[in-house]
Amino acid sequence: MPQVLTEGRRPGEAIMSEAEFHRSRDNVTIAFSQTIEPNSLLGQVAVPADVVATPSAAAGNTGNATIAMGAQAVTSKVKDGRYKGIATDATHVHWEDPDGNEIGTSTHGAAFSKGGVKFTITAGGVANVAGDEYYVDVAADGEDFQYVAYNPAGVDGSEVPVAYSIYGTTTPADKTASLAAITRSAQINGNCVAWPAGITSAQKANAAQALAKTGIIVRN
Repeated sequence: MPQVLTEGRRPGEAIMSEAEFHRSRDNVTIAFSQTIEPNSLLGQVAVPADVVATPSAAAGNTGNATIAMGAQAVTSKVKDGRYKGIATDATHVHWEDPDGNEIGTSTHGAAFSKGGVKFTITAGGVANVAGDEYYVDVAADGEDFQYVAYNPAGVDGSEVPVAYSIYGTTTPADKTASLAAITRSAQINGNCVAWPAGITSAQKANAAQALAKTGIIVRN
């Protein structure tokens, strides 16, 4: 009876094209307690303790409410850049993240935790009026972010794939690892990607859309 051999996935087999001089590649930091398969997708999460978030109120505001960050100012989903809030009335402020995405409305006196930032606006002696502005400026450098296995059901940032892992690795609970990954300007074969178990067609389509924003095109 002939012997049947099954070949496993080869590192990088999903890569169809990439930019010259390895411009598509980076050595990324894999977070603690991760099992990364070769040819799988990676999400990106911030390390909250390493991120600086500075709140402020616009100098021209009518109201004199103040904004203060929470004890943990940000979550793993925080983005680098300016979060902007515009008052809609005396006690409510509508917020957008640095990419202009709406993340919610804060209420004066109540803790707000959405879009990766955590703060409270406290009313002052003069009420806000519609149009008053508040800001949270986040300074998050590349080393303030780590990579994790893409998880369509995640809520910590892992649910949005941003890179393709060429190789695999497993990290312990107390150590990170460096891994080569495709982070931009490339095409990959979706049929060769090591997708998470149980992923749906809709989730694959959403993942492809997310990767396209980074310049990684999924072909099937």
